[in-house]
Amino acid sequence: MAELGGKGVTAGKIASNVQKKLTRAQEKVLQKLGKADETKDEQFEQCVQNFNKQLSEGTRLQKDLRTYLASVKAMHEASKKLTECLQEVYEPDWPGRDDTNKIAENNDLLWTDFHQKLVDQALLTMDTYLGQFPDIKSRIAKRGRKLVDYDSARHHFEALQTAKKKDETKIAKPVSLLEKAAPQWCQGKLQAHLVAQTNLLRNQAEEELVKAQKVFEEMNVDLQEELPSLWNSRVGFYVNTFQSIAGLEENFHKEMSKLNQNLHDVLLGLDKQYSSNAFPIKAQPRKKTKLFARLRKKMSSDSTPGKANKSPSPPPDGSPITSPETKTVNHELEPSSLEAPGASIPKSPSQPAEAAHAGAEAAGSEAAAGAEASKTEADSGSASSSLPAVVVETFPATVNGTVEGGASSERADMPPGFLFKVQAMHDYTATDSDELQLKAGDVVLVIPFENPEDQDEGWLMGVKESDWIQHKELDQCRGVFPENFTERVQ
Repeated sequence: MAELGGKGVTAGKIASNVQKKLTRAQEKVLQKLGKADETKDEQFEQCVQNFNKQLSEGTRLQKDLRTYLASVKAMHEASKKLTECLQEVYEPDWPGRDDTNKIAENNDLLWTDFHQKLVDQALLTMDTYLGQFPDIKSRIAKRGRKLVDYDSARHHFEALQTAKKKDETKIAKPVSLLEKAAPQWCQGKLQAHLVAQTNLLRNQAEEELVKAQKVFEEMNVDLQEELPSLWNSRVGFYVNTFQSIAGLEENFHKEMSKLNQNLHDVLLGLDKQYSSNAFPIKAQPRKKTKLFARLRKKMSSDSTPGKANKSPSPPPDGSPITSPETKTVNHELEPSSLEAPGASIPKSPSQPAEAAHAGAEAAGSEAAAGAEASKTEADSGSASSSLPAVVVETFPATVNGTVEGGASSERADMPPGFLFKVQAMHDYTATDSDELQLKAGDVVLVIPFENPEDQDEGWLMGVKESDWIQHKELDQCRGVFPENFTERVQ
C-alpha cells in the first residue's frame, strides 16, 4: 500500500507539472499574440543583463587563468630540463659544480612554490567566486517561470470577474438546458447551484492568484537584493585576484634573478679559469670553394704572349671603364729631332710606335742644314739626344663609347660594380684560394658575383680596400668572405 501511495503521489506530481507546463506555454502564446499582457520590471532586467555579463567575464578569466597556470607548469618543466642538462655537462673537475647543483635545486623549488601559490591564491578564489553563479542563474530562471504562473492566474481571475455571458463558464450552457427541461419547483435550486458554482470558481482563481503572487514576489525580492550586490562585488574580486598574481610574480622574479646572478657568477669563474679556450665564430659552410680556381684557370688559358704589350682589357665581369687612363710612351730620338722645327709626335693611341719614330727621323733630315749653322747648338743637341724623351698622353674615360668626366663620378675610385663597404668584426682565416684573409678592422669593398649561381648563402664577394688602393686589380685581389664576420659601414 505504501508503494501504491508513493506511486500515486509521484503520478500526481507528474500530472501537476505537466499541467503547469501547458498553462505556461498557453500564457506565453497569448502574450506573444498580444492577447495577454506581461508583467515587466526594467530594473530587474538590467540586473539580469549585468549578471550575464559578469558570469561571462568571470568564466573567461577562469579559463585564461588556467591557461596561465598550464604555461607556468610547462615553463617549470622546461627550466628543470635545462638545469638538468647543465648539471650533466658540468664536469666534476670544473670549479663551482656544487654551486650549480644547489642552484638547480633552488630553481626547481622556486617554480613549484610559485605554481602552488597561484593555485591557492588565484585559481581557488576564482572557483569560489564563480561557484555562486549557477544557483543564482537557476533562481533567475525559476523566477521567470513563476512570473508566467502569476500572469496566468491574474488573467484567469480577471476573466472570471469580468465575465458577462453565461457561456464563458464551463457549466453555464448545460445548466441553461437543464433549467428548460427541469420542473418549475426545482429551477430555483438549479439557479442557486449555478451561483454557488460560479462563486467557487472565482474563489479558487483568487486563491491561485494570491499564491502565485506570493511565490513570485518572494523570489523577486531576494534576487532584487542579491543581483546588485553581486554585480558590485566584481570590483573587489578583480582587484584581489590581480594583486595576488602580480605580487606572486614579483617575488618569484626577484628570487629567480638572484639564482640567475649566482649562476652567472659561477660560470664567470669557470670562464676565467679556461679563458684561453674561447668559443670560435664560424662561417657558414660553402659548396663552391673552387670558384676562383676555375676562373683563374680559364683566364690563364685564354691569355697569349702577344697580348702583353696591348692596352689592358676591361675587367672580366664586363664592367665599363669609369676612371681616366694614363699611358706613357718612350721614344729614342735623334739629336737633330730635338732642334728641328715642325717635328711632330703622334698623339693617337692607335698609331704604331714605328711610325712615330720614322716621322721623327724625317723631320731630322729636313733640318740637317740648319744644324750646321751653330756648332754650339749642335753639340748641345748631340749631348741631349742620348736621353729618351717622355711623352704623356691622357685619354678620357669612356662608358659604352661615350666620353665621361671621371672626376664627376662619385665612385670613380671604386672597383667595377661596387655595392657597399663592410668592416671585419672578427679575424677570418681563409680555407681556400678564392677566400679573403681578414683581420678585425679590415674594410672590404663588396662587389657582385659574375654568376649569381656561384654565390653561397651567407657569403659575399669583395676586395679589401687597402689592396684595391694599392693594386687597382680585381683578378688577384678579390675573393669571397663570410658575411657574419663583418658589419656594413657604408
